Amino acid sequence: MKQIPLSIPYINGNEWRYIKECLDTGWVSSAGKYVERFELEVGRITGIENTVACVNGTAALHTALILMDVFPGDEVITPTVTFIAPVNAVSYVKAKPVFMDCDDYYNINVEKTLDFIKNETVYKSGFTFNKKTRNKISAIIPVHVFGNAADLDVLIQICRERNIRIIEDAAESFGTYYIEGNWQNIHTGALGDIGCFSFNGNKIVTTGGGGIIATNNQKYAEKARYLTTQAKDDKLRYIHNETGFNYRLTNIQAAIGVAQLEDLPNRLKIKKQNYLKYKKAVDQIPGLNLADTPSYANNNHWMYALQVNRDVYGKNNKELMRIFSDNHIQTRPLWHLNHLQNPYNKCQSFKIEKALKMLELTLNIPCSVNLTDNEIEKVVWVMKNG
Repeated sequence: MKQIPLSIPYINGNEWRYIKECLDTGWVSSAGKYVERFELEVGRITGIENTVACVNGTAALHTALILMDVFPGDEVITPTVTFIAPVNAVSYVKAKPVFMDCDDYYNINVEKTLDFIKNETVYKSGFTFNKKTRNKISAIIPVHVFGNAADLDVLIQICRERNIRIIEDAAESFGTYYIEGNWQNIHTGALGDIGCFSFNGNKIVTTGGGGIIATNNQKYAEKARYLTTQAKDDKLRYIHNETGFNYRLTNIQAAIGVAQLEDLPNRLKIKKQNYLKYKKAVDQIPGLNLADTPSYANNNHWMYALQVNRDVYGKNNKELMRIFSDNHIQTRPLWHLNHLQNPYNKCQSFKIEKALKMLELTLNIPCSVNLTDNEIEKVVWVMKNG
């Protein structure tokens, strides 16, 4: 029996034609017209002035931390609810994460983060220091989890006042933008000093792998392009005055991305329609809830988060996951919380409560762009009859 996957690539446009052009012309590596086209198109869609394509979202985060002068021994505020990539990137620069709780939308809990900054840190000599560890807190990485735009208005204000650099992890939120408040019509990834996007295989738009470093600061963009191409100071004689990285996206990958971006409006429309179909059905099942999305943003609906109330539904999320698997439906629990992960369980965490509850409730259900009505009906049938 065919499995209903969680989230797979949707290939429906000019991908094959653009890849063939790369192969026919020999432009297959990090040079070629599609890399620039991909960067320009991402910039046009998001409204961000400068975009630098790289091999994946993690490479974008790593580079961003270097650009933001995060040094060994520094601390970076990170959410506990996120894929581990931004936390690992902090480790790459030999800094340490300080973990924050989540809110109702799985994003960083702004109220608790403000509490931490105001009451657990001190601002002196132009920098913010952790009272407990005495280390400098040089950056924060808010993540727009599952495509939900984080509520960053007040948080950005205090971070600016405290010289805490803002690196947005918009890996999951490409296409999401704010519709209310000071950031109306601004896309996620455009609010902070730097935004980082991912185009991994499970994203709405994919390049197979791939990421974007996005910023409205031209100097950051120039330095990002320099670092991601091995920091070449003299390209002819291969002179390198800094440590660089082989982080650039290939032309073949960018060609896939350009084709995918051509279909983005349609994909976003389908993702919302399928979310609403699920929502209507799940609302009729006692003990189950499809997580809401923030009212202040137009959401890309990348991942659908089912919440399972064991006391009412009669099964917990783990038991329901096994039933889905028995019916050839792929689902995924919430990531294991990062403050509990072995490499980071000795790092500081602050008032984490909500995330522990979300971990026990949440199960991501199939959400591919090419998900059919029949597949949605089967997923719902299992929920009702499991």
